[in-house]
Amino acid sequence: MDFEEAADALYAAPAADFIATRNELAKQLKADGDQLGSTRLKAMRKPTVAAWVANLVARSLPDELDDLLALGDEFREATADLDGDRLRDLTPKRHQLLDKLSKEAVRLASDEGQKVSPDVGQKLRETLDAALIDPAAGDALREGRLSSALRHVGFGVVDENGEPSNVTPLTDERRQAARDRRKAQQAEADKESAATRGKREAAEREAEEREAAEKAKAKQAFEDAVTAAQKAEATVEDLDNQLDDAREALAVAQEQVKRLGAELDEARRAARDAQKHSREARKRYNRL
Repeated sequence: MDFEEAADALYAAPAADFIATRNELAKQLKADGDQLGSTRLKAMRKPTVAAWVANLVARSLPDELDDLLALGDEFREATADLDGDRLRDLTPKRHQLLDKLSKEAVRLASDEGQKVSPDVGQKLRETLDAALIDPAAGDALREGRLSSALRHVGFGVVDENGEPSNVTPLTDERRQAARDRRKAQQAEADKESAATRGKREAAEREAEEREAAEKAKAKQAFEDAVTAAQKAEATVEDLDNQLDDAREALAVAQEQVKRLGAELDEARRAARDAQKHSREARKRYNRL
């Protein structure tokens, strides 16, 4: 571990563990033969709560912080060009971005177990605004090693006590080291994003396959229901036809019964008449 890595690790540690972490890392640098680095690390000041949260933003939200600093570049260009219309367009964006970053910072701090009071929140917002206005403050914030919150007061940047801040433009060496670290962090984030994207796409494919299977199952069930309904309709129609045939046959049978009954009645009358004539003839015969 070199000094830059140790400094990054120190300011990424929980604020409550700063002193213990600083001593441990300084001891490690000294053991590795970097006496100067050990001495420099021991001289680093413990961050205030607002500075600690600001450093957390620099580590956790580098893209959003880059957007803020880029907006600062636009403000400076518009100011240099005396472009009032552009400045009026940029001002709402400035407030919106500061609001967004401040809210995200509170959420990140809460996840780390650090409460953010209204006073700390105001100092954090002032630090972010100072980073937007002053390029040196922006570089210092991006480095993620602030020990005090920052505030722009019109003639420069001061710390939380109103004293001139010790933020200075980064050296080329430190600037390149910071870029290298950001690239490494971005590469790791991209790698993780690719893995996350792969999982999401796999989950989406699985969901699509499941949905397709459910749709196929539902379609088959619908087709089976239609087939069953068609069969039932055919059965009903067949039974209706059979019932009509039975009714027609019944009507024919009833008509035949009625006709046969009439014929039977006629035959009985004829039989009675014949018997009557027979008796009368027998009587006449007996009288002779």
